[in-house]
Amino acid sequence: MLACHAGSVLVECSRTTYITAQTSLHLHRDDALQPDTAVNGLPEAPGLLRLHRGDTLRLVRSGLGHGPRQEGRDAKPARLACTLPEALDAVRKGDRVWFDDGRIGAEVQRRTRHGVDLAITVARDGGENLAPDKGINLPDTELHLPALTEKDIEDLSVVAEHADMVGLSFAQSAADVHQLREHLAARGAPGIGLVLKIETKRGFEHLPEMLFAAMGASAAGVMIARGDLAVECGYERMAEVQEEILWACEAAHLPVVWATQVLETLAKTGLPTRAEITDAAMGERAECVMLNKGPHILDAMRMLGDILQRMQSHQSKKRTLLRALKAWRPPLDEGTATAD
Repeated sequence: MLACHAGSVLVECSRTTYITAQTSLHLHRDDALQPDTAVNGLPEAPGLLRLHRGDTLRLVRSGLGHGPRQEGRDAKPARLACTLPEALDAVRKGDRVWFDDGRIGAEVQRRTRHGVDLAITVARDGGENLAPDKGINLPDTELHLPALTEKDIEDLSVVAEHADMVGLSFAQSAADVHQLREHLAARGAPGIGLVLKIETKRGFEHLPEMLFAAMGASAAGVMIARGDLAVECGYERMAEVQEEILWACEAAHLPVVWATQVLETLAKTGLPTRAEITDAAMGERAECVMLNKGPHILDAMRMLGDILQRMQSHQSKKRTLLRALKAWRPPLDEGTATAD
């Protein structure tokens, strides 16, 4: 025991200790065992939800959590909180719902008083773990929501004072871009660069009008947020969609950020996959490539730099350069001279 206060004590453990709401504490004083004390008031730690195809998941409004416990277990069906309640008001029966960049798929079964019930339709054999704070995609649901929330607008005061550029997540219309520019101008920072993150089907469909709106700013660019975009548009369309975004941005003379899962296996495990090497090489067609964090991020940065440097002589944006190839040059006979 380190300290004693009115109604509480501060203790230090000599070994790693895991305490739950069911833990009972025993106090020994003068070789006498005092009454047991239960542990109360522990914050609920977020856990993993194990979901299988056919399971029911209840998506509820933020604050309702995973639901009550029954004899130490989570109540059925499991409940997951959504931080955007307007989304739950817009979904309809039969709409698809994706979690964690498309690793888990579901379909809306019915609406409830606090949210919606989902039937899990896509998960690996044996089930899939869903961790807290993972993204939710609603590709079939029309969400007529502004890209800027009240919290975003409040944060723009800090952005205007300290930032060089600001990213507009889930940009879906020219009105979203105009709204952001107006707020920045009202804060005396009209020259801050804008990056439009294209990560929804609706954003892709309205890309031309958003490019025109962004071209009115002093500096602007586009991020191809391929994680959400693949889920929204379908993996089979991802290559086509990112190709069309590259074409449109080149025509508009706006720079592009090639983002999501570039050399991710290398950054996380230290060993890349063959597919992601080719994917990183495709990033040469953009002006910027984004890497995600990982314990081997320095190795990923070095390899990406090497790949892009090699690809520069083969590709300029969307144009193939067709430079002279030297890989299969026949060996010169002795005494043969060449002229450049």
